[in-house]
Amino acid sequence: MENEQNQDDKLDRIIEARMKLKARFEEKMKATPSMADIKPQGKGPINRHGMPTTPVGQTLTTKWPVLDLGYQPKIPLDKWRLIIDGEVENPVILTWEDFMALPQTEDISDFHCVTTWSKLDMIWKGVRLLDLAALVQPKETATHIMCYGYDTYTTNVSLEEALKPDVLLGHTVDGQPLAVEHGGPLRMITPQLYAWKGSKWIKRIEFMPKNKLGFWEERGYSNTAYPWRNDRYS
Repeated sequence: MENEQNQDDKLDRIIEARMKLKARFEEKMKATPSMADIKPQGKGPINRHGMPTTPVGQTLTTKWPVLDLGYQPKIPLDKWRLIIDGEVENPVILTWEDFMALPQTEDISDFHCVTTWSKLDMIWKGVRLLDLAALVQPKETATHIMCYGYDTYTTNVSLEEALKPDVLLGHTVDGQPLAVEHGGPLRMITPQLYAWKGSKWIKRIEFMPKNKLGFWEERGYSNTAYPWRNDRYS
């Protein structure tokens, strides 16, 4: 009974912190291209977020191509850990059980790869980045996150993008556990950005006081990665 009460108290704290974070970043989120672009480039009917279904330069596919750095790490769940640290009040190291005890979200979203294919209406289940941020409470100095994968991959995302409700750390897709080749047991997804902004096999999220380039960003890819502006390269 005491453990259940502690868990309820923890969830209540996350909900309260979530609301404060949403209020803190609301205006910045409203000003981002996926919410404020009056002339997005693309075609097809307007999607659930007010954008053309198919961003400029993209082709729809029902397949899900596999892209990686040439290494697909296999992490047993009893060995898996997620570190969340940096510019936060309460850094944590989560086990798989800890992660699955957090508020779980089901969401339908689209997946846009910079290599010009898009896969629509994927059904995800996982934990919102917003709820993970609420757990650790970013300091006022935090502006970006860096995501690290077990495969040594890194990518940077601004907080106004990372805290949007479709950004998940997903463990289940279309009703099945996320396969290793697609980043299982856990990957980040960023439906409003090109998919390289969502680290596969994610193991650490570092909150940062300023922007820093990740793996592909250091190699000439865009910092912002907005599909409806063909924002592929820096």
